[in-house]
Amino acid sequence: MSRLVVGPSLQTCGGISRSRAAVKRPMAAEAAMRCLETPPQIWRSAPHIYRRGFLLGALASAAIAAPNYRIIDSHVHVWKKDPRYPWAKETTRPPAEDATAEMLLALMKANGVERTVIIQVIHYRWDNSYLADVLKQYPKEFHGVARVNPEDPAAPDHLSKLTEQRFRGVRLSPAGNAAGDWINGPLMPPLWKRCQELKVPMTLLMPVTRVPDAQKLIEKFPDLTVVIDHMTDCPVDKPEELEKLIALKRYPKVFVKISHTWSLSKQQYPWRDSQEHVKRLHAAFGPRRLMWGTDWPVSVTHTTYDKTLAVVRDEMKFLNDDDKSWMLSKTIEQVWPFPA
Repeated sequence: MSRLVVGPSLQTCGGISRSRAAVKRPMAAEAAMRCLETPPQIWRSAPHIYRRGFLLGALASAAIAAPNYRIIDSHVHVWKKDPRYPWAKETTRPPAEDATAEMLLALMKANGVERTVIIQVIHYRWDNSYLADVLKQYPKEFHGVARVNPEDPAAPDHLSKLTEQRFRGVRLSPAGNAAGDWINGPLMPPLWKRCQELKVPMTLLMPVTRVPDAQKLIEKFPDLTVVIDHMTDCPVDKPEELEKLIALKRYPKVFVKISHTWSLSKQQYPWRDSQEHVKRLHAAFGPRRLMWGTDWPVSVTHTTYDKTLAVVRDEMKFLNDDDKSWMLSKTIEQVWPFPA
């Protein structure tokens, strides 16, 4: 008899925000239908932006045969309104709703995602405490990428200490205007060198106009794994700009996340216009250097968790099954190996 498996503090799957509600994949359709019958007072315990993704993902995972690889999400954020984890002083408008590790785990279970890489969210700036505690609590399910202050000469030492807390990489976010000019400054080579020595990836969130600046550092540190986030958010109406990113294909240690099809697109799902970026990157880099990611919960302002997966798994018709096995799993494992 199929059944819904829930955490110890919850009797139905409605309380995603407070439990690791887990739907067994073979039982997903029945479990989702039970969720639909859950009393309204239970559903109100979970914010609406997570509820829909959970239900649709559970139904979808029942309809699609499980792949012969484990799906790994390369890019999410988590946060929690908690005095133990104060927002940075620069965060004048903090998120209204939590996006906790437990909420994420529920969505992962419902959609057949087995492992996830969590990127330190900017709301905390350089205080990685909440994510560090998440990594300690869920060592099998998550890897973490930290943030350090790129304008602090002590950043390399901070990164070394963070790797002792299970972090596997650092994220830098140079803005396209003068505020991001530190990417060309004297503090970058020591930080990139430390990354290389620690054998942890450097991840870059940057506009496409910053790619030439990053390329200078990539040239200096060819043995360092570098991951470019969100296709550099290259506008779909400026396809020629993508050539700056494509130029990095010559560096074998550079990888690209094909996330943000949903935010770049000017169309409805499945975002055919932004899929053209992915198609060109696939032709240039090949599937072994591309990886998908949901960017949950940022993505929920545009779409649902399940669609950020389905667009790659089901809607990118130019990808074959082997391509998807790399982009949904094996490429990410190359950069962030997970335990079995």
